[in-house]
Amino acid sequence: MTNQTILLVGAPVDSGKARQGCLMGPDAYRTARLPGALRDLGHDVTDLGNVAADAVEIAPRDGLNNLAETIGWTQALSRAAQAAMAQGLPIFLGGDHSLSLGTVHGAAAQAAAQGRPQFVLWLDAHSDFHTCETTTSGNLHGTPLAYLTGRMGFDGFPPVPHPVPEDQVCIIGLRSVDEPERQMLEASNIRRHDMRDIDEHGIAKPLDAFLDTVVGAGGALHVSLDVDFLDPAVAPAVGTTVPGGATVREAHLVMEMIHDAGVMTSLDLVELNPMLDERGRTAQLMVDLAASALGRTVFDRPTPRIL
Repeated sequence: MTNQTILLVGAPVDSGKARQGCLMGPDAYRTARLPGALRDLGHDVTDLGNVAADAVEIAPRDGLNNLAETIGWTQALSRAAQAAMAQGLPIFLGGDHSLSLGTVHGAAAQAAAQGRPQFVLWLDAHSDFHTCETTTSGNLHGTPLAYLTGRMGFDGFPPVPHPVPEDQVCIIGLRSVDEPERQMLEASNIRRHDMRDIDEHGIAKPLDAFLDTVVGAGGALHVSLDVDFLDPAVAPAVGTTVPGGATVREAHLVMEMIHDAGVMTSLDLVELNPMLDERGRTAQLMVDLAASALGRTVFDRPTPRIL
């Protein structure tokens, strides 16, 4: 295993949805010993502390919650992502999923500066493919993938000079998609795998195909891991629980395969709400999964490639 420079970036974003608590996520990861777990693997780990949102003045818009604050987070996290990626591999400690509006925005800018194609692996029960014009809840944590792939409908947000091509996005774990999102997804080129697909074919096959594409293109891979990718029976600390999620074994396999591919350049850990946790077990599981993505194994046995 190659030792890496890991930068921990706290993103206590709590503006993307109505239910509060995700702002405590960064400290929960630190308390669950994420820095130590990564140092135990031989990595050089630096905690850069927490980012603060920019102050943004914009008129409130009917039907959108915390618009100015979310734009402020997007601007600040995009800058933080670019700066951190110039030094190593950043892990963004969330925070709700609206933080990815900024983290992937910055990651894509850094990839473009390096002449590399940007890929995104979205591990989530939801597609987060609404725009500000289609969302019915007004919760902006449901909009990142639409924004980052260059969809219209984000007035006031930073421009997206380096949109991620839809066919370079893969969503795994889907099981809660409303009708407007379903229609937009079906008309898109986004790779998407719901839990029925995983039940029928396993989780390794679609992931392996996507990782092969990233490797073949010499791409940079941003991984965004939402707590609700996991089944709430094993990860209860999320405000958007959807039964039927990934098992602990499936999730570790995903992260170990990501490590084996050697293409991950940035990682989000999002939607952890410590107020809903049970003695910190969700935070600890997320820490363990991050460690798997960065080289922790039971045996030194890379996942076989699927023919």
